Amino acid sequence: MTELHPVLTEVTRRIAARSADTRRVYLERVAAAAQDGTSRSGFACSNLAHGFAGITGGDKAALRALRKSNVAIVSSYNDMLSAHQPFQEYPAWIKDAVREVGGVSQFAGGVPAMCDGITQGRDGMELSLFSRDVIAMSTGVALSHEMFDAAVLLGVCDKIVPGLLIGALSFGHLPSILVPAGPMASGLSNKEKARVRQLYAEGKASREDLLEAEAASYHSPGTCTFYGTANSNQMVVEVMGLHLPGASFVPPGTGLRRALTEYAGRRAVEMARGEGYTPIAHIVDEKAVVNGVVALLATGGSTNHTMHLVAIAAAAGIELSWDDLNDLSAVVPLIARVYPNGSADINHFQAAGGVQFVVGTLLDAGLLHADVNTVVGHGLDRYRQEPMLLDGSLVWVDGPGRSLDLDVLRPVTEPFASDGGLRMLSGNLGRSVIKVSAVASENHVVEAPARVFTTQEAFQEAFKAGELDRDVVVVVRQQGPQANGMPELHKLTPPLGVLMDRGYKVALVTDGRMSGASGKIPAAIQLTPEAAVGGPLGRVRDGDVVRLDATAGTLEVRVSAEELASRPLVDFPPTGREWVGTGRELFAALRRSVGPADRGATVFGPITADHFAPVTHL
Repeated sequence: MTELHPVLTEVTRRIAARSADTRRVYLERVAAAAQDGTSRSGFACSNLAHGFAGITGGDKAALRALRKSNVAIVSSYNDMLSAHQPFQEYPAWIKDAVREVGGVSQFAGGVPAMCDGITQGRDGMELSLFSRDVIAMSTGVALSHEMFDAAVLLGVCDKIVPGLLIGALSFGHLPSILVPAGPMASGLSNKEKARVRQLYAEGKASREDLLEAEAASYHSPGTCTFYGTANSNQMVVEVMGLHLPGASFVPPGTGLRRALTEYAGRRAVEMARGEGYTPIAHIVDEKAVVNGVVALLATGGSTNHTMHLVAIAAAAGIELSWDDLNDLSAVVPLIARVYPNGSADINHFQAAGGVQFVVGTLLDAGLLHADVNTVVGHGLDRYRQEPMLLDGSLVWVDGPGRSLDLDVLRPVTEPFASDGGLRMLSGNLGRSVIKVSAVASENHVVEAPARVFTTQEAFQEAFKAGELDRDVVVVVRQQGPQANGMPELHKLTPPLGVLMDRGYKVALVTDGRMSGASGKIPAAIQLTPEAAVGGPLGRVRDGDVVRLDATAGTLEVRVSAEELASRPLVDFPPTGREWVGTGRELFAALRRSVGPADRGATVFGPITADHFAPVTHL
C-alpha cells in the first residue's frame, strides 16, 4: 500500500482530535437510532396504516407485513432547471429496480432547487445560500416519517447536493446514496462565451449577440458544462464514496445513465441489510472529508465548497477548518484544467480520464485515504474503475491508467501547478479565501487604492463612467450571509476582466461569494468577519491602499490600527422591512441566525452533548 503523504496524515489526525467530542456524540446518536428489523417494526397500527395507505399491490402487502426494506427517494426534480429535469423518470426506474432485489421504495419528498445562473444579479440570488439549509431541513422532513431503511438522494447543483447530504447525515443510521443526472452535451465553448460577455460589458456586442452566445452554451437537459459548484459537487461526493464509481459525469438520456440509476436503487437495498449494512454516518468520517477536500483542490473546484464542506463535516460531528484546507492545498497539486481554470469543459475532462484517473493518480501518490467505506464497499480503489454497458449489462472496468489529454488532465508527477491554488488570506481586514488556479502569477500580488461599493449595480455604473480605468482594488462589502444572504457576485466578472485586459492591476475584496466565476481576477472572497457584523471591511474608505498578496497569504489595508479602529462602521445593510420581495422576507430568521463563512455559513450548530441535557428551566 502506498504510504500516505505526511501532511495528509497530520491534517486528518488533527481534525479527528479536534472533533473527538462532537463526533462521539454524533455516532452515539446514530447508534441509538439504529434498530433491528425494519424501521417500521415498532409502529402503532394507525401510524403504519397511514404510511402505506397511498400504495397498492405487492408493495403495500410487503410494507404491511414488515418483511422488506423500504427505500426513500428524495428528489430535487423540477422541469425548469436543466440539471434537474432528467430526474422526472428516475423514481419509477428506482422503484422497479428495488422490487427486483426484494425491496420497496416510496417517493418520500421533494426538495427545492434554485439556479444561480438564473438568479445571478437578481434579488432571488440573496436566497441562494440559505436554500442549502432549507434543502437540508426538507430532507429531514421527508425522512422524519421513519418509514425507511435506506435513502436514494437525487440532486446535482450548487446548494442542492450539500443540503441533501446535511439532511441525510441527521439520519446517519440510514444507508444513503447520491444519484446525479449528468452534464449536458458540450455547446459553445466557455472561452467564447466569456469573450462575448466581455464584449457586451464594453458595449461592443448587442444584447441579441449575448443571448445567442448564452443560449448556445446552456442548451439542453443536464448540468452546465463548466467546472462550477454543480460539477464540483459531483467530483467531491464521488471521491467521498457517496456516488457509484464513475457515476458523476455520465450524460442524461443514455442507457448507461439509466443503468447506474437502477443499480443505485438495488445497492441501497443491499446496504440496508445484514452484513452489508452501511449507514451514511460510517461513510462520511474524517478520512472521507479529507478525501473530498483533496479532490476539490486537485481539480481546481468551486470555492463555495470552502463553506459547504465545513457545513457537511459539521453535520457528521466533524470540525473542518479553513486552515485544514490551506495546509492541504499547499501539498495537493493541480492536475486538471477545466473552465474557468482552462478552456476544456467537464465532458472533455471526462473523456481525458475523468474521476477514475484523478482517483488513481492521487491514490498512487499517497494523497487520498484508500481505507474508507463507500457505497460499494470498503476501499477507494473501486473508484479507479469506470462503468460501461456490455451486452446490455452494467459492468465496471479499469479506468485509464494515463491521461488521454495532457492539456486537460495530468498525473501528480506532471501537474499544472505544484499546489491546489486555493489559499487563505489573513490580515487586518480579517480572513478570506482566494482561488489562484486561474490567476496568472504576475497578478498574485496587487497593491492599489480602494474603490468601495455596496452593490454590483453601483460598481457597474462606475465602470461604465470610466471611473475605474486605473490600478484599483474593488471593495464590495455588505454582501455576507447576515448582510443579504451572501449572493454570488457574477456581474462583477466581465468588467473586472475588461479592466485587467486594459493593462491595469486589478483585484476584488468582498465579504460575498464568487464561486469559480472570478477566473483570472485575483479575488479575496468570503471575507470574515463580514462588514454587517462589525468586520473591519466596514471601515475601509475610497483611496485607502489595499494589498492583496496571495503568495504571502496576506490581505491588508495600509491604515494604522489606531486609525482603522477609530473610524465609524458605515453602510450597514437593511435591518427590517427593506429586505423584502422575491420571498426574502420569509428568510429573515435565517439571515439573523446564520453563522460566519469560515464556519460553513450555516444556521445549524454542531451536535454536542448539550443537545441531550435535561431541561432545567423554561
